[in-house]
Amino acid sequence: MTSPCSELQFAPVEFHGRDKFIAMVDAAVGAGDTHAVMSALRSALCKLIRDPDVHLPDCVHEPIVDHYARRELYRSAEHGYSVVAMTWGPGQGTPLHDHSGLWCVEGVWHGDLEITQYELLEQVGERTRFRAAGGMHAGPGSAGSLIPPHEYHTIRNSSADAVAVSLHIYQAPMGCCAKFAHHEGEWYACETAQLATDKAA
Repeated sequence: MTSPCSELQFAPVEFHGRDKFIAMVDAAVGAGDTHAVMSALRSALCKLIRDPDVHLPDCVHEPIVDHYARRELYRSAEHGYSVVAMTWGPGQGTPLHDHSGLWCVEGVWHGDLEITQYELLEQVGERTRFRAAGGMHAGPGSAGSLIPPHEYHTIRNSSADAVAVSLHIYQAPMGCCAKFAHHEGEWYACETAQLATDKAA
């Protein structure tokens, strides 16, 4: 499967334990149907976060002042998935958004994140009505999955002084998504947003 948007540019990134990381993710992606893959990936990601042999590159611990950082670490030529590390400075977060119909497994590598899921109720033209469907605080070593059409959510680092790092395994490179700006009540305005990646080194 490919993303409906133009693909992101990618340059391979080396990090300690990379081969072990890729082998575990490859095995999980081959686990069967979507739900089996999600379960296997969540388990693999939780193990990798705690594995002393796997160290993400130093850059993923460096926040960017004016936006949360998105650094693509790996893209599988065989299976098509993409691995993106996100770095969240204090107070940084996303608007309500989707994943362009792609499944994703997300794990917290460092710090704590606040995740809120939303239920899509109806669409009228460019306006969409959502209702918050539950939230959670995710700490280091935790992992969750998003399977379309249940993919609408926000992520935020609610800490006033700590940096958080999360790792996201997407079904395919995601070059854009739909973002939803709050209008009034439960109504949001939709726009397509291109997703840039920050340099990983």
